[in-house]
Amino acid sequence: MNAGADDRGEDRLTAADLGRELGERATLVHFSTAFCQPCRATRRVLADVSALVPGVSHVEIDAESRLDLVRRLDVLRTPTVLVLGPAGNVVRRAAGLPRKAEVLAALAAAVPEPDRKSSHDLSHQPDEM
Repeated sequence: MNAGADDRGEDRLTAADLGRELGERATLVHFSTAFCQPCRATRRVLADVSALVPGVSHVEIDAESRLDLVRRLDVLRTPTVLVLGPAGNVVRRAAGLPRKAEVLAALAAAVPEPDRKSSHDLSHQPDEM
């Protein structure tokens, strides 16, 4: 998963942008479309990870109904996954079907150091998604 975008305002998402609260530790934002087969598998992977890691939420966004966000965040294909830090800043992004280990590694980069002391040590995962 690629490192996040720069510090421009459009690279930060809020609860109002997503239609729900951000995760306490991180948020997995998944852009999908109705007929996208990899999007269905991505949904399962992200749901598994968000259930596994406390304080992480998963938000799926229909790219066709949220063209404002698609344009703002330069989403070029589905599935596209963004990993947001606790404040909503984009810290990682990837297009295509992610593997579970890749998502866990991306979360390790997103979660602030003091919060990494959970039952799941995210720091021993691969570095890229």
